Amino acid sequence: MIKTEDLFDLEHTLAKDFLKKFEHPYDALPSIKSFVTELIQTLDKSEYYSPAPNVWISNEATVAKSAYIEGPTVICAGTEIRHCAYIRGSVLVGKNCVIGNSTELKNCIIFDNAQVPHFNYIGDSILGYRSHLGAGAIISNLKSDKTNIVIKSDNVCIETGLRKFGAMVADFVEVGCNSVLNPGTVIGRNSVVYPTSCVRGIVPENSIFKGVKGISPKRS
Repeated sequence: MIKTEDLFDLEHTLAKDFLKKFEHPYDALPSIKSFVTELIQTLDKSEYYSPAPNVWISNEATVAKSAYIEGPTVICAGTEIRHCAYIRGSVLVGKNCVIGNSTELKNCIIFDNAQVPHFNYIGDSILGYRSHLGAGAIISNLKSDKTNIVIKSDNVCIETGLRKFGAMVADFVEVGCNSVLNPGTVIGRNSVVYPTSCVRGIVPENSIFKGVKGISPKRS
């Protein structure tokens, strides 16, 4: 369940052809900067404007004057970038997204209709279609001892070879307020994370992560 096809519907991102190259989506993280740089060359420039070097924003996006955006970055139509958002480059933000006040993005792909609307940090990560991080939810992308990140679960231990890797948050995931997704977290489709949770490892699809109470299947 940690394969790209298991986590994401690639029809909902301009990164479709890029991500199709990777069996596991976290392997794409070191190449996001070059991908976004190449993507900029393919854009219809009549549909975008460039307020800064290598920053291209859809004419149909809304960007607060107080937002700060570095390149390479592409922001697609219908997206709202709110007050004091900080986009540090190597970022693709899809259509109809919300990047909220004081939210920071770095080296990430945000699928269409995803929302990170209040005080969030997303680094070295991929957020799927219609995923949502509650207020104050943070994705941690670097271990305190600076060693490479390993994806761990009950019966899984995967050496990623990556020093920086936040989380793979699949389509339709809901992450509760003030939660922390530790480095190397993978959350499957349609899953929910309780508020104030500390998450690491793999949360299966169609599950509810309840912190110390464990993981339960969602009821249909």
